Amino acid sequence: MTLAEAQEKVDQWIKTVGVRYFNELTNMTILMEEVGELARLMARTYGEQSYKESDKGKDLGDEMADVLWVLICLANQTGVDLTEALRKNFEKKNIRDKDRHQKNEKLK
Repeated sequence: MTLAEAQEKVDQWIKTVGVRYFNELTNMTILMEEVGELARLMARTYGEQSYKESDKGKDLGDEMADVLWVLICLANQTGVDLTEALRKNFEKKNIRDKDRHQKNEKLK
């Protein structure tokens, strides 16, 4: 699925199953909640925190998809074409970071 297809599918789901979008500030808060859930699972899976009973059975991919879902909602609400935004972001990074990481001694 392309980013454009994902934006369309999320929009259709919101308009049929979800009734309507939450407002932008609510979705921004939900995005932060979802990022927190992802961070919690990362800390337990790859970090030093131990699992709590409520953490067991959580799926990393599902948590990432939750973050992506809300980000897509925000893009749809604010008129951002994520395909174009990502293309421009690659251009920016290719110019700005062309040699930066290659010359970073910490990465060798």
